[in-house]
Amino acid sequence: MEQISDWVKKQLANPQVVFLTIALVVLFVIIVYAGDMLAPVLVSIVVAYLLDGIIKRLVFLRLPRTVCVWLVFLAFMLFLVLVVFGLLPTLYTQLTQVVAQIPSMLTKGQAALMTLPERYPDLFSPEQIQEIIRSLRNDLTAFGQSVVTSSLSGAANIITLLIYVILLPILIFFFLKDKTRIIEWTRDLLPSDNQLAIQVWRDVDRQIGNYIRGKFWEILIVWFASFVTFSLLGLQFSMLLAVLVGLSVLVPYLGAAVVTVPVVVIAYFQWGWTSEFATLVIAYLVIQALDGNLLVPLLFSEVVNIHPVAIIVAVLFFGGLFGVWGVFFAIPLATLVQAIMVAWPKSHINDHS
Repeated sequence: MEQISDWVKKQLANPQVVFLTIALVVLFVIIVYAGDMLAPVLVSIVVAYLLDGIIKRLVFLRLPRTVCVWLVFLAFMLFLVLVVFGLLPTLYTQLTQVVAQIPSMLTKGQAALMTLPERYPDLFSPEQIQEIIRSLRNDLTAFGQSVVTSSLSGAANIITLLIYVILLPILIFFFLKDKTRIIEWTRDLLPSDNQLAIQVWRDVDRQIGNYIRGKFWEILIVWFASFVTFSLLGLQFSMLLAVLVGLSVLVPYLGAAVVTVPVVVIAYFQWGWTSEFATLVIAYLVIQALDGNLLVPLLFSEVVNIHPVAIIVAVLFFGGLFGVWGVFFAIPLATLVQAIMVAWPKSHINDHS
C-alpha cells in the first residue's frame, strides 16, 4: 500500500497528469449525463470530421479553404437530400413489406420445423416444436409491429427529427467554417502546462478522423456491393438488406454475424434449399471476406492496430455504457485509452527502492 501511495503522490505532483485526469472526468460526466441533449452536436462533430478530410484534400490542390468549405457542404446537403427523400422511403416501404410477410414466413417455417420430430425423434417431440413455433410467432409479430408503428410515429420523434434537420446543417457548416477559430478559442481556455493532454489529443484526433472517414467509405462500398449482388441474384428487399449489411460494419465482428441472420432467413424463405440460395450465401460470404481482408486493411492502414479481443471488449463495454454511440466509437475510445497509456509519464512503483 505504501508503494501505491507513493506512486499516486508522484502522479498528483505532476500538473499535466492532474489536468488530463480532470479533463477526462469532465468529458465522461458530460457524455453520460448530457449526451442525449448534446446528441445533435456530437453527430455534427462526427460529420464535420468526415467532411474536413475532403476539405483538406481540396485545400492541398491550392483552392481557398472558404471555397472548399462551401463546395463540400453543398455536396453534403445534396447527399443528405437524396438519402432523406430517395433512400428512406424505399427502406420504409421494404420494411413494411417484410413485416407483412412474417405470417407467411412463420407458416413455411412451421412446416419445416414439423419435420424435425420425424427425422430426429430422440431430440424433438411435436409438443416442443409447437411451443417453439408459438413463441417465435408471438415474438416476431410483436417485434415487427413495434418497429413499423414506432419508426416514424409520435410527436416526440417528429420534433426530434425536425431538430436534427434544422440544427445539423447549421452546426456542421460552422464547425467546418470556423474550425481554426474554435480550436484557438478552446486552446485559450486551457492552462499553459498541458503538453500531455495535447499529445494525447493529437494522437486521438488523428485516429478518430481516420476512423470516421474510413468507416464512412466502408459503409458505402459494402452497401453498394451488397445491393448490386442482391439485385443481380434477385433477392427480395435488396435495398433494405444491403443497408443493414453496410451499417453492420459499425460493429466490428459482431455486426456481420448479426446481420447474416436476416439475409439468410429471407433468402431461405424466397428460394428454400436451392442453388439460388447457395449462390446468394456464397456471394454474401465473399463480400464479408473481401471487406475484412481487403477493404478494412486498405481504409484503416493509418489507424492504430488493436487486438481483436480488445476490440470486442471495447464494443461490449462502451456499448453497454453509452449505447449505440458507444458501439460506434468503441475503437476510437479504445485508441484513447491506448494513447493515454502510451503518453502517460513512465514511473514505476518501486522507483524509490
